[in-house]
Amino acid sequence: QVQLVESGGGLVQAGGSLRLSCAASGRTFSRYPMGWFRQAPGKEREFVAVISWSGTSTSYADSVKGRFTISRDNVKNTVYLQMNSLKPEDTAVYYCATGARMSITPGVYDYWGQGTQVTVSS
Repeated sequence: QVQLVESGGGLVQAGGSLRLSCAASGRTFSRYPMGWFRQAPGKEREFVAVISWSGTSTSYADSVKGRFTISRDNVKNTVYLQMNSLKPEDTAVYYCATGARMSITPGVYDYWGQGTQVTVSS
């Protein structure tokens, strides 16, 4: 059974940084793309970033491009999201997910973590 566990969320002031981690188990982690999504209260889940199985290809939502960086360590079976220059509008529950291919569409991903809350105060 595939398990994804996020960590690293918290409360930070605008302009600050956080690093999220997502530890994976139960699957050959290194063979699959990994994505980060987020969901704010009253809003739909939205794409944040995705990374290929090898880590050589990445894609970002326009809203986070230049501020967030996705990376992975296939030895540690972990994917990371480094978030810099955080804004109040980045406040959301952040989820990692894995699927058969890279996509910005949540429905493509078949396994999800439980989420970690990120709150950015102004």
